[in-house]
Amino acid sequence: MSDLEQIVCDAVRLAKARGASDAECTASEGDEFSAGVRMGEIEKLTEAGSRGAGIRVLVGKRAGSSYTSDLTKQGIERMVDTALNLAQITSDDPFAGLPDEDQLGSVGDLQLYDEAIARLEPAWKIEQAKETEKVALAFDPRIQNSEGASYDSYLGRRAFANSRGFAGSYRTSSCGLSVTPVAKQNGSMERDYWYTSARKAALMESPEVVGRMAAERALRRLNPRKVATQRVPVVFEPRTARSLLGDLFDAVNGSAIYRGASFLVGKLGEKIGSELLTVVDDAILPGLFGSSPFDDEGVRARRTVVIERGVLKSYLLNSYSARKLGLKTTGNASRGLSGNAGVGPGNFFIEAGAKEASKIIGDVKNGFYVTELIGTAASPVTGDYSSGAAGLWIDNGQLAYAVSEITIAGNLKQMLMDLGEVGSDLEFRGSVASPTILIGEMTISGH
Repeated sequence: MSDLEQIVCDAVRLAKARGASDAECTASEGDEFSAGVRMGEIEKLTEAGSRGAGIRVLVGKRAGSSYTSDLTKQGIERMVDTALNLAQITSDDPFAGLPDEDQLGSVGDLQLYDEAIARLEPAWKIEQAKETEKVALAFDPRIQNSEGASYDSYLGRRAFANSRGFAGSYRTSSCGLSVTPVAKQNGSMERDYWYTSARKAALMESPEVVGRMAAERALRRLNPRKVATQRVPVVFEPRTARSLLGDLFDAVNGSAIYRGASFLVGKLGEKIGSELLTVVDDAILPGLFGSSPFDDEGVRARRTVVIERGVLKSYLLNSYSARKLGLKTTGNASRGLSGNAGVGPGNFFIEAGAKEASKIIGDVKNGFYVTELIGTAASPVTGDYSSGAAGLWIDNGQLAYAVSEITIAGNLKQMLMDLGEVGSDLEFRGSVASPTILIGEMTISGH
């Protein structure tokens, strides 16, 4: 048992001994490093460590919570007593409680920690950031400036225990590299970025790849045009499709469902999208950012099919939202150190299709390829969707010229139905991921 696991187990035992009918405790510790460079010079250098614990107690149907960064015996006692005192003055909640014991558990090693990241030297990380920026600046004479490059890494451990007999902990690691070059030509100045991130150092893209991709993306945005207001097919690249998928997550979130704040209330088992649409939440894929052996209530992690060939199969639930809806938790509890658990994604993604992104674009005669979304407004209640956007105009299957200062609008309900293509280019750079997708028609508001 790790030191952190011992702390959470002791805190739960103490809470029970002092009058809690149930208790659960979370603790985490981590070390983060961040190096930011700009035009070859170090602009920011951060090394920080953190440790903390939070407890949630139940006295009957009354809940109280507290957290502390003081993990001494006295600090834990104060945290427990504060939570118990708060529980005395809160109202009864008939749905409050811990998960059923048959839901608790942990899967095996999900390869979330890489010892190689712990061995990386700060000087080497700084050099990686400098090299990435150098590659971007040298790529083309029109790349004349930079908003900087950064290398970030994190090493952590999380532990959880509750009074139903569950205790577990796991380690995580991650690293990331990014750069934002600025291109100039004929009075036009445009920026874009590229990044790589992984739980294992060996899976990172090289400075050469990241620098080149960022430069190419900035260059293709030069000399943007405005387009007339019209309705056309819209292709979302993986980076912007991921944002769209985040809006869908808000609509399948069990908390929104029981509050009646989603257009998917009462739609289980119904067709809500194109047959090409299958959406999965999977927390047990090895080595990914949304993976964990158990959720933040100690519920065993799992794979949940949310939408299958356009049919809504499941909401995403923690134990509280599941009880409110008369359903079973899907193992999607997510929390910081204190308070009640919310609902969060594991690895939430659209399953890849068979078509290459270039072929999806090639089949569009006149349309818009979205590479950036700005100030998105999406309502999970009505489905109404609107976002500022920039990208490239598709003319006879070719990415013809840059487009900016436009708005794309539609309704998520219709957009899901109008999903016309799903690309084969699914990759995970975070816990939410999507391949290239084509929406059959949306309104483009230009000049």
